[in-house]
Amino acid sequence: QVQLVESGGGLVQAGGSLRLSCAASGRTFSSYAMGWFRQAPGKEREFVATISWKGDRTYYADSVKGRFTISRDNAKNTNHLQLNGLKPEDTAVYYCAASNDPQLHFGVRLDEYDYWGQGTQVTVSS
Repeated sequence: QVQLVESGGGLVQAGGSLRLSCAASGRTFSSYAMGWFRQAPGKEREFVATISWKGDRTYYADSVKGRFTISRDNAKNTNHLQLNGLKPEDTAVYYCAASNDPQLHFGVRLDEYDYWGQGTQVTVSS
């Protein structure tokens, strides 16, 4: 059974930092793109960041560019999202996602991902 488990969320003051982790089990994702999305209350789930299977290509939503950094450790079947300079508008549940398409270098759409974690809450106070 494939599982993606996020961790590292929490409550932080504006300007603070968090490091989210996504641990995959049940299969290896070392040859597939992975990404992060988030969903704030009353809003649709939105793209945050994605990384190619090699880790050599990344892409970010404009709203987080320069503040968030995605990385991956294929040997450990994990990826991470470093969140710096957090703002109250970053408050959301953050979801890790993994693709099952070996042709996908990285994806920004929800439908490009086949596996999802349960999410981890990030709350930024002003």
